[in-house]
Amino acid sequence: MPYLHSYVGPVRMAAAELYAGQTREMLFHGWPHVSFVAAKARDFAVELGADADSVEIAALVHDVNYLVAARSGAAAGSALRAKILAGVGLDSPSVTVIEEIVVSAETHTRGRDISREAMALSDADTLFKALPITPVVLAPLYMRETHTSLRELAMKIVAEQVPLKDDGIYFYSESAKKKYADWGDANLVLWTCILDALEDPSVVDLIAQVEKYTQIPQELAAAE
Repeated sequence: MPYLHSYVGPVRMAAAELYAGQTREMLFHGWPHVSFVAAKARDFAVELGADADSVEIAALVHDVNYLVAARSGAAAGSALRAKILAGVGLDSPSVTVIEEIVVSAETHTRGRDISREAMALSDADTLFKALPITPVVLAPLYMRETHTSLRELAMKIVAEQVPLKDDGIYFYSESAKKKYADWGDANLVLWTCILDALEDPSVVDLIAQVEKYTQIPQELAAAE
């Protein structure tokens, strides 16, 4: 869809303004996440032979559902995405194309037969999750933003991402598999261990004691 090239800049500007003007803290799914995913998604699109412009546009609006509701799926952002895209002049068929890319790339529903555009977006978003800094720096921000406990986050990651790894589609592009598979493996092992640790009453008690004396964020302390 070559005609979409002229819309990438306006969508980027509209999305950046939207995130800058939002009134709720977007600690994990905010503009740093969106801009990272958009840049990486375009790179993966080129490798996969996907339409890079539609992929970048999709990446720029893929997480606006978190502006609608802190704990929501991609579909919750459909109306806001359509508003953003229509606002820069995209026609209805183009909006539908972007929506299909976003929804089919979602972690908990994606499969082997999604479009190349969705694969590119998925690889970029998965890479953000698999970064070695994510469990240390970014996961606490996710928990604060979405009011999710450590147990809930560990369960979500293990339930959604381990099956993708087992099915060979944690990443789709060959470059992502080659460069980042070890990061993804280590990330999933870590979260599996965290989930196992939270089954140990002594660990749960330790977390409670640490929270009591250090005032760590409640989301980190919560074991239930």
